[in-house]
Amino acid sequence: MSEVVVTGIGVAAPNGVGAEEYWKAVVAGESGIRPISRFDTARYPIKLAGEVPEFDAEQDFTRRLMPQTDRLTRLALFAAEFALGDAEIVPEELPSYSMGVAVSSSTGGLEFGQRELQALWGTGWESVSAYMSFAWYYAVHTGQISIRYGMQGPSGVVVSEQAGGLDALGYARRRVRKGTAVMTAGGLDGLICPYGVAIQSSTGEVGTGTDPERAYLPFHLDSAGHAIGEGGAVLVLESREDAERRGAPRLYGTLAGYGAAFDPDPAGPGGGGLVRAARQALADAGRSARDVDVVFADAAGTSALDRAEADALCTLFGERGVPVAAPKALTGRLLSGGGPLDVATALLAIRDGLVPAVAAAPAGRVDPRIDLVAGAPRSLEIGTALVLARGRGGFASALVLTGP
Repeated sequence: MSEVVVTGIGVAAPNGVGAEEYWKAVVAGESGIRPISRFDTARYPIKLAGEVPEFDAEQDFTRRLMPQTDRLTRLALFAAEFALGDAEIVPEELPSYSMGVAVSSSTGGLEFGQRELQALWGTGWESVSAYMSFAWYYAVHTGQISIRYGMQGPSGVVVSEQAGGLDALGYARRRVRKGTAVMTAGGLDGLICPYGVAIQSSTGEVGTGTDPERAYLPFHLDSAGHAIGEGGAVLVLESREDAERRGAPRLYGTLAGYGAAFDPDPAGPGGGGLVRAARQALADAGRSARDVDVVFADAAGTSALDRAEADALCTLFGERGVPVAAPKALTGRLLSGGGPLDVATALLAIRDGLVPAVAAAPAGRVDPRIDLVAGAPRSLEIGTALVLARGRGGFASALVLTGP
């Protein structure tokens, strides 16, 4: 079975656009969580979010696509452009059916949909854009990337909320193993608009505080819920043979194993779904728990879910058995974009031998059973990393990454 490697990374995150800018911010502990600027939150319980800041390249975005795309879709297009450029792949030079796309999203362009519904009820159906038929749809990122780059090979969308981005990468890995030359895959997501914030406020899992420094405290006894965010990452996947044959400028690492499970009680004791998914991924990679050097945790930021994940980590590795990273504390929870962004972060951590940290907590305030990397990045030679994700409703996914 052919090895599937990552040759390009594209990031659009609240604390950095572009892989290197994002990585620099994460290593420095710079958070992208701040007061919501898109609309007046006075009547909403959620006040903070990880918003992707505007960047120079957005000013040059094609005017033809502006009326038919939500900003989140444009971020997905930019992330794909960054990843393809990083991999030095020119789509026009490859057969169109040799390239596929799998960019996950839970919502597509929700803000676009909200705007058009406001037009419907405000001024009538004649004011609703014809692009409403697809711009809100969860498959829109995959579709627009496919159209823009002429990628007519195997494509799809996996919708499993926070687990969806890892599931999309698992799908893309299978397609490369079956002969697709290039898969552009990952996830971009977010619900930072009045409609989206109303939806997320109803879950009871999002923090309602106003202090950005305490907005997202995973595995912390004082956690009051996670912060929401937007963005994610797109990766270029190829077989090792194809990447080496064409002289790819870099191999970030190998997608060595993937596993998925369903857990009807994800907050229950034992973390059963995560354990099953992780064991599947490790077995798929031909690795054992002893081989894992670092875990990039789901880190839900709610006490019951964090306790269940700590149970899972103890089952897999023993108490304080492996360093645990939670970089999403600096970006907010990105739904389908969170897993791919953690994968990108893990690959950069493997490259530089450095595990990013969350803010330091007072002694005794973090679950003592896990070795949460906090306060300052930790130097560590990483051969194998495990990335975990859970989606609302019981989805659990895991991906094993190994060095190049």
